[in-house]
Amino acid sequence: MNLALPVLVPALPALGAAATLAAGRRAPGLARPLAIVPVAVSAVLALVVAIQLGTGQALDAATRLTPTGGPDIALAIHLDGFSSLISVLVGLVATCVQVYSTAYLKDDPRYPSYAALVSLFTAAMFLVVYSGDLIVLLVGWEVMGICSYFLIGHHWETADARSASLKAFLVTKLGDVPFLFGVFLLGADAGSFRIEDVLRAATDGRLGHPTLVALLLLAGVAGKSAQFPLHTWLPDAMAGPTPVSALIHAATMVAAGIYLVARLLPVFLLSGAALVVLAVMAAVTMIGSALCALAQDDLKRVLAYSTVGQLGYMAGALASGDREASVFHLVSHGAFKALLFLAAGVVIHAAHTNSISAMSRIRGLRKRVPDAYWTMAIALIALVGLPPFAGFFSKEAVLTAAEHAANGEALTNGLGPASAVPQAAGWIVLISAGLTALLTAAYATRLFLLAFHSPAGVAVTPVAPAGATGADAVTAGADGHEYGAPYSPEPDEADPAVAEPPAMRWPLWVLAVPTMGFGIAGLRSDWLPALLDGGSLRPSAVTAVIGTGLAVVGALLAYGAWRSATARVPGQAGEHAPGAAVADPGRALLGPLFGPARHGFGVDRLYAALFVRPVGAAARLVRFLDREVVETYVRGSGAGAGLLGRAVRLAQTGNAQTYLSALLAAVVLLVVLVAV
Repeated sequence: MNLALPVLVPALPALGAAATLAAGRRAPGLARPLAIVPVAVSAVLALVVAIQLGTGQALDAATRLTPTGGPDIALAIHLDGFSSLISVLVGLVATCVQVYSTAYLKDDPRYPSYAALVSLFTAAMFLVVYSGDLIVLLVGWEVMGICSYFLIGHHWETADARSASLKAFLVTKLGDVPFLFGVFLLGADAGSFRIEDVLRAATDGRLGHPTLVALLLLAGVAGKSAQFPLHTWLPDAMAGPTPVSALIHAATMVAAGIYLVARLLPVFLLSGAALVVLAVMAAVTMIGSALCALAQDDLKRVLAYSTVGQLGYMAGALASGDREASVFHLVSHGAFKALLFLAAGVVIHAAHTNSISAMSRIRGLRKRVPDAYWTMAIALIALVGLPPFAGFFSKEAVLTAAEHAANGEALTNGLGPASAVPQAAGWIVLISAGLTALLTAAYATRLFLLAFHSPAGVAVTPVAPAGATGADAVTAGADGHEYGAPYSPEPDEADPAVAEPPAMRWPLWVLAVPTMGFGIAGLRSDWLPALLDGGSLRPSAVTAVIGTGLAVVGALLAYGAWRSATARVPGQAGEHAPGAAVADPGRALLGPLFGPARHGFGVDRLYAALFVRPVGAAARLVRFLDREVVETYVRGSGAGAGLLGRAVRLAQTGNAQTYLSALLAAVVLLVVLVAV
């Protein structure tokens, strides 16, 4: 293979970012082609590289960047089935996002800088995927972090966007600090930062601190991939533009942490304790995020919590020792989650609101956005995990991996012994994943019914009513969303009477194809498994029946609760006033947990009490000491010098007689002192 091809894959979007930023103001008409063409060409090149590499092959190439006195830093490329598959996903999603953004942000004056950052973001993820050196991977890792800061805060005029971008940056950096120490310790133990050397050292048992290394790396993974307890930044990041959400959630930043653990899984297999920690982290993340999603009113926050939970599935597969199942679900999820966010953008464009309860009051919304309606239905079915869509096969692969790990037969596919995975980790993942399957079906059904099929639809924008009756009634705020619900709307200048342009519609159908058909790639051993580690990705009969059954039960429970709640809200059967109440099945399903789940079970408030306020108090104390103590000494020294200067100035009269008198007095004083 010509090495120029994989080198160009991350280089082209980076060059496109520079060109877009340079030409954006001088030639605004060039911004869109400069944003789309390099990313699209990179996507094609990534596919070409994957085809040329073939199945069961790997390619390593490196050149030393600099000596360090210890392990050298090398500009290294590592290509295998995992990197090829994920790079194709990144290219596909990034291209769709860039095309979609040309219409979604067509009137945005800062579009050139936005498009440049998206291209740079894409280049950074390509660098992470193709890198064969941990330090170079770390560069891409951090570039994604700074790009996310600027993209989430794109609408910096709003307080929500400013605080969300800052929160995302700080929370992910909190995980990156121990992650950095983990990378350094891993390089020191292995004697090299080259990933192939690290894996060879792990296989040979030459790592001196595998548990410590694994736990330090997991801190960074928890931050980047939004796993408990560093998951709180992702729902708030919905203040950014919707296409950015699709890119972050589907194929770049949050996928980077999962990909890193998959690449370094032999290191994690050396520590059963780290795998149990990863399993617990995944379990808490899965269940907690699914409960939160069931209580949200903001459409994008529902999808954000859904992403957190699906990342928990991937982390759970890794904790069970099966990176094939994890990456299978990563790619499957990347397709249907990008589709969900882009379809949500079309719905938000038409409804002029993020609020599900406000959408439920709009008559005939599904007829106004038929493309978004049908593609969102496809993506939600994939999210729920019903056959024959991709989400079913990838979710069942995760459940099968957990089942084998629970039985002591972990599917490590030759990366380590099956006994390296504690059975406890398998049971934790299996039980939590089953419960999450039920909850996922419930919140997906709730979202679809409330947004598109509520009988409360009226043709006018709702206003706050004087009050609402009924146990399941929800009142609307002045802008249509529920009172007290977390809500992060984007500035919306679109005319809801104007149909969405083709650039916002055809990417939906492009992404619908892998959402529907990618799952079958795991059924034959000479297809997707041959590209990865060669293990089986076929779902087991037991987990397939149980997983699908739980999903069906969750959907039926949500539907039944919706019908029941609809019947109890007064006036739901006919025409409604603008302030009509909306029946929310989430309240009936969660009961007393609805309020806590809506606000993320108070994790943000807990962090504010434990960390934010003490740090703020310490900062105020430092400011006081700096201004009132340190600056007092500085000002005092300046004032003392000024007083001395004024005293000396008084002695400078310009009178020679006075100077001679003072000189004579001083001489007499000295003579007296010497004589005495």
